[in-house]
Amino acid sequence: SVCVHNFARFAQPTELDLREFSGRHPVELFGGVRFPAIGELPYLLTLGGHGFYWFRLTRVASRIGRRL
Repeated sequence: SVCVHNFARFAQPTELDLREFSGRHPVELFGGVRFPAIGELPYLLTLGGHGFYWFRLTRVASRIGRRL
């Protein structure tokens, strides 16, 4: 899991070095919303005042070669 919290009163942008998780998707734990995949560049997020994100990092299986 990854938790990112903004302790400030106002919205704040942030860049996270998540290269070790490249290829995984952050999925927000409360709503189940899947965020864009993590890559080699810093991961950009903007958090509202006193806001936070709590993610689980998932690998998305390829559908190539699978029967639908």
